[in-house]
Amino acid sequence: FSPGLLVVAGSFAAFRLLNRGLERLVPPPPSARRNRWKWRNIWTSLAHSTVGEPDALPDTHNPSHCRFCLHPELSKDLVGTHPPGAHSLVAVSVGYFLEDFVDMLCNQKLHQSWELLFHHSVVIVCFGIAVLLHQYVGFALVALLVEINSIFLHLRQILLMANLVHTTCYRLNSIINLGTYVVFRIATLAWMSRWLFLNRQNVPPATYAVGTVGMAIMTPMNIILFYRLLRSDFFK
Repeated sequence: FSPGLLVVAGSFAAFRLLNRGLERLVPPPPSARRNRWKWRNIWTSLAHSTVGEPDALPDTHNPSHCRFCLHPELSKDLVGTHPPGAHSLVAVSVGYFLEDFVDMLCNQKLHQSWELLFHHSVVIVCFGIAVLLHQYVGFALVALLVEINSIFLHLRQILLMANLVHTTCYRLNSIINLGTYVVFRIATLAWMSRWLFLNRQNVPPATYAVGTVGMAIMTPMNIILFYRLLRSDFFK
């Protein structure tokens, strides 16, 4: 039994409660009332992206440095080294992805959500290994950098549901979304794939296989999504 499982369970329950109460906190506009669960789902995802990325936020003691940069040892050892609180952060993310998986499974048809369900399954397995073994937490922390882009990705969905496509806010968000997509999603996945390849002799075969399969799945999925965003927002 791992104490991290308690954090996972607590995170699942917390995000579930947040999801249930979001309609009161953020009432859906008329254009989104036909799909209320999706409105709640996106806001829940935005909450995770906002609070689940402290390693990229300014440090409270030194705002000029990000917390991730304050731990340069991570670049040398992503297996056994991680900053304080990183293990709990990864466990919180596992709880969120489990909650989102259940939410989509219960409220959306399988042919509409299979890509995200597949994505979440890969993340849950990879992050779950880090939580249970207390290893590769640093690697999972690097993966969580993609949540910086997820903030703008979820904002885009909210603006779409609110029927605010033809606004300056949507256009500005689209530009930032694509920029952060390249930097924090595609480039991050490329760096992680490179790290796995260079450190293949230091990673157990089973873990290396899981990581390699995960990267092989996530990379094309993210490239396809980038193409869809580019086509929808700039070449429609």
